[in-house]
Order: sequence, then structure tokens, then C-alpha cells
Amino acid sequence: MQIARISLEAGPRYAILDHESNEYVVLAGDPIFQGLDTTGQRVPIEGTRVLSPIIPRSKVIGVGKNYMDHVKEMGGELPDAPVLFFKPNTAVIGPQDPIVAPTWAKEISWEAELAVVIGKPCRDVPVDRVDDVIYGYTAANDVTARDIQRAEPQWARAKGFDTSCPLGPVIDLDYDPTDVYVRSTVNGELKQDGRTSQMIRPVKELVSYISHAFSLLPGDVILTGTPAGVGVMTEGDTVTVEVEGLGELTNQLRSR
Repeated sequence: MQIARISLEAGPRYAILDHESNEYVVLAGDPIFQGLDTTGQRVPIEGTRVLSPIIPRSKVIGVGKNYMDHVKEMGGELPDAPVLFFKPNTAVIGPQDPIVAPTWAKEISWEAELAVVIGKPCRDVPVDRVDDVIYGYTAANDVTARDIQRAEPQWARAKGFDTSCPLGPVIDLDYDPTDVYVRSTVNGELKQDGRTSQMIRPVKELVSYISHAFSLLPGDVILTGTPAGVGVMTEGDTVTVEVEGLGELTNQLRSR
């Protein structure tokens, strides 16, 4: 089952994708907190604006250096433990929303990633129980001000500026993240083409590790790292992230 968050006249609403009828089945409330009861309303998929599938109430947790080829291209060394950072929920945007380059950064880079959405409050989760706390999966672009990342010892500005976390277009509740492709294109040219099976630390290990660092809450999003192929965008460039089976997440870079 796949869920999207869509824009209707009454405001943002969650909906189930009915691929057979090519329609959205509108839900009565937030599915993470209120379940999957429907209103009976159906709207066509075509022509309906899709929003970010979730705005985390608490946090977005990023994982750095989780693909060896990306570690090598960045000229670093394999860390002994996962490298974690935060993005505020103000960084989150949806499909087709613009990525707005901050005036204080010169190198804005794309990073295609698989993202995990947490469904239950949890902490200290054993690896073999991680599936119990995951709500679903979506695609993400961990947009990064690369020059600021190089210049500063922590990544708050480089990773956390407004519009730096595109998510979407759907959350898949029945997804197997073990070995799926993670790709990005810029202006139609393929830039990244990795697989989640190449992760240094797989999804379950990451979620367990993070839950031992701090509590996770429903709606929290974990970005699981990016494969090699990152680069610098210029104004007007269009980047599309595609994670196998999760649709396309497309955004254009513009200046403030």
C-alpha cells in the first residue's frame, strides 16, 4: 500500500493510491496516528498536486558516509560508527517544490537517498525488532551546501537550510528495502545509480543504532545515505531522485 499527501480545496489530505482506478482514496486523518479509515472521496491522480508525504513533528535524522563509493569520492575514510546529523522539519519540501539556494552558499549538491519513516515511539530497538517500529519508506534528496560542509566542523547549516530536504512522492507501507536501486538525474542526465545492498550499514542496523542514541517518535524520518555521483547544481537545474518502486521526486534549484 502506498500513501500520498495531496492538496485539495479543503487543505492537505492523506490518501491511498488506487493504481487500478488511477485515483486517490482520501483518508479521514493522519494515517500514522489515526489509521486508514477513508472518507469515501476519490480524486484523480492526474492533475492532483502532491505534497511532501510527511512533515516530521520531531526530526529528520541523516546518516553520512554509508556507501563506500561515496566515501571514496568525497576523499574521506570509512567511519568506525554511523555519522549522524539532523535536519529541521522546516527543511522539508515535496515534489515539484523549488530548492532555494541560500545566499551564503555557492555549491549546492544533490544526494539521492532511501528514507525510513518511523511509526511508533521507540528507543533501544534490537535489530530483529526494527520492522515493528517502521511505518514505511519514501525517497529523499539530502540537499547539501557542499562548500559550507567543507568549511564547518558540524553540518547544521550545510544540511539544514530551508528546502534542503525534499521527500516523496509516496510512503510505501509494504516495502522491502534490502536491494533496490537509488538513482538521481540532473536535467535528464544520470548522475547516481546505486543499490541499497551496497550500504555499509543496512536499514535495520541503522534504525537500531539511532534508537540507542535517542528516542524515535512517530513521523520521524531517517535518511540512509547516498551512493556515489554527487555534484554541484546551478540555478535552473532540475534534479530527480528515484528509489525503485517509490516514484520520482523532482525539484528545481533556484536562487533566493
